[in-house]
Amino acid sequence: MKIVVIGGSGLIGSKVVRKLREQGHEAVPASRKTGVDAVTGAGLAAVMKGSNVVVDASDSPSFEEKAVMNFFRTSTTNLLAAEAAAGVRHHVALSVVGRNRRTDSGYMRAKGAQEKLIEESSIPYTIVHATQFFEFMKGVADSATDGDTVRLAPVLIQPIAADDVAAELAKVAVGAPLNGIVEIAGPDEFRLDELVRRYLTLIGDRRSVIADPNARYFGGKLEERTLVPEKNATIAETRFEDWLSRESVAAT
Repeated sequence: MKIVVIGGSGLIGSKVVRKLREQGHEAVPASRKTGVDAVTGAGLAAVMKGSNVVVDASDSPSFEEKAVMNFFRTSTTNLLAAEAAAGVRHHVALSVVGRNRRTDSGYMRAKGAQEKLIEESSIPYTIVHATQFFEFMKGVADSATDGDTVRLAPVLIQPIAADDVAAELAKVAVGAPLNGIVEIAGPDEFRLDELVRRYLTLIGDRRSVIADPNARYFGGKLEERTLVPEKNATIAETRFEDWLSRESVAAT
């Protein structure tokens, strides 16, 4: 089966490509590095030829409100048009748990626009909502840093390893379209401030983490369960401690 992975050179996309190839599929990474640009449409028609499935694991290079909306609207419109022309039978998209609960976030509104385009297209689809990745903990800290202090709301978070996200996308890609949403999360809940504090301590980062109920999260306000999935979510196996140990070994 030929499966095109949009964003196939990125963190998640490259892992999806590897997992699909290990299963014997023809997984084709498509990104600007390979001459495919979903925003301009360059290379899309060629890469879609003979494709059965498209996995969109791409992300906006900018989180600025207008830029991110333009990215997801334009790239998704172009992808769906190219897929329809090529006869693609399944569109798989990676999105975010809690997307519909964070209406004050420009990024989440853009993801909502992306999902609406997918749902209204003629192509059968599956949307995978994932929780925050372990790999983004430093980015979360950096976004909330003022001087040597990190301010984060003490709300629940149930993060997941990027490998587990990729495994779910690969599984969904070779299955039948659901024409709906599936959620995936890590096995454990944490308090956001406690997890980031723990992570920074373990990597030797001396920034101080303060629990602040009014702290914004990438520009949005968080409620207690904004970042955690519903009860019927698929729960991945990798625990934070195991992931951290594995990353430490890889780093050395």
